[in-house]
Amino acid sequence: MKFCRFSNTVALRGYRFIECPIFPEIDRESEFVGILEALLPQNVSVVNLQIGKVPMPSAKRSSSSMPCPSILEGSHQELCLESSLAELRLHHFQVASCHSSEEILLIFEHYPMVPGVVLEEKGQLLGMVSRQRLLECLVYPKGTELFLSQPLSVLHRYIRSNSLVLPETMTILAAAQLALRRPISQQGEPIVVSCHNATQPTYYLLDSHELNIAYWQIRGIETQVRYERSQLQMIQTEKMASLGRLVDGVAHEILDPVGFIWGNLVHLSEYTQQVMELLSAYEQNFPEIPPSIAHLRTEMELDYLRHDIPQTIAGIRSGADRLKNLASSLQTFCHIDEVYPKPADLHDCLDSILLLLKSHLTGEIEIVRNYGHLPPVNCYAGQLTQVFTNILSNAVNALMNQAVRQQMTHAFGSEGSEVQQYRQPKPQITITTQVRSFPASFYPLNPALRWVSICIADNGPGFSPEKYQQILAAFAVENRADKETSLAMSYQIVTARHGGKFYFRSPVSSAPANGGTQPGAEFEILLPMS
Repeated sequence: MKFCRFSNTVALRGYRFIECPIFPEIDRESEFVGILEALLPQNVSVVNLQIGKVPMPSAKRSSSSMPCPSILEGSHQELCLESSLAELRLHHFQVASCHSSEEILLIFEHYPMVPGVVLEEKGQLLGMVSRQRLLECLVYPKGTELFLSQPLSVLHRYIRSNSLVLPETMTILAAAQLALRRPISQQGEPIVVSCHNATQPTYYLLDSHELNIAYWQIRGIETQVRYERSQLQMIQTEKMASLGRLVDGVAHEILDPVGFIWGNLVHLSEYTQQVMELLSAYEQNFPEIPPSIAHLRTEMELDYLRHDIPQTIAGIRSGADRLKNLASSLQTFCHIDEVYPKPADLHDCLDSILLLLKSHLTGEIEIVRNYGHLPPVNCYAGQLTQVFTNILSNAVNALMNQAVRQQMTHAFGSEGSEVQQYRQPKPQITITTQVRSFPASFYPLNPALRWVSICIADNGPGFSPEKYQQILAAFAVENRADKETSLAMSYQIVTARHGGKFYFRSPVSSAPANGGTQPGAEFEILLPMS
């Protein structure tokens, strides 16, 4: 690169010389003098003009302790929602604060991609000075005299900017959100990324522009994932709706012949009773019967038929009744909600679900119904049925595991374990419904509003603190799309669709003391009464 040196006798008095680059195709002094005199004001004279190749300053002129910048290439894999800052390209340029700004300028000139320099003082992080801030300070009036030969600590105190320091394990999404919260004047500043090694922490610089690019790439991936997930959910929803309509149709077809059976059983029972009365009348009026009739009576076991026919009819009636209840429960479960909520009997919904779960309910699990007097509740019965199914299924699964453990302990345990087995309570699910009123602070918009409470509790092992926190985190709005669990969906149905409250309590304590019981899980659903 070529430089020209000129002095200003009027406007630039006090400066020894100024170096400025010129075009490399200008080789003669006369050509450049004409261009320079045309550009400069009249009170500026060109004296002692020298044109030639000036050697570029070398980094060797700096202190021997000045490290050279390096680049830590990130991962070459595609970015995802869990990608961290360690997967991005980081610049390592960490120097002591005693170095001058002139030395850093030489390094910046040789390494144009370095966004700044990390300053350390006595082995501790002092801060960061970006390339942009350094150049801005030097172009200030007398900025060269003030900062060029001074240590970097002076420049850092003058800038008075707090550097954003983030760990390398932080996700790109979280880091970008923190970077966007900085003041507008610091939006373009690099970010300090800390990497804690075995010996001492190392600090890198991350260009904010590269962070924003990675952030929007991940946002695009997240949008694509959500779009594909929504498409799958729409397909799954349509499949479930079609399956629900199919099951509803099958249940309707089952109910028709069951109705015929149930209706004819009444007449069959009456006809059988009348025939039995007729036989009894014949036996009383004609005690002497012919041998052929006596042989036929003995062969067909008439006395046994008189006793067995009513029991057979009662068994048919019981089976038809169970089949009718099962088909009705299927219709209730597969009910497709209308656009507007309709009054529904919540007790029928709960009973239908318990009937469908009867195959999972072994004799070891006891169902306790503490039903109160509930009026019909305006709700989406199909969605609430799904909520009750999710809660009861979780409770049944937990209690089944507990029942199996108790049976194994009772079968293979020692005498002491058998005593402990008898002390443990029988697995139990308690369903309590009632109408409740709360203080005015519970719902300030309508203090006089009453609520329908449906409480489903079990005496199982409960949830661990980690699992409890995971379930509560799934209820949050920002995590609901990422953690679409059955309980999270139930929470959304109760709170968003019905304007109710969904409470989950599972106190976790140590092992039960003598005679104590393990805490279980309790779900309480509050629905407003309109």
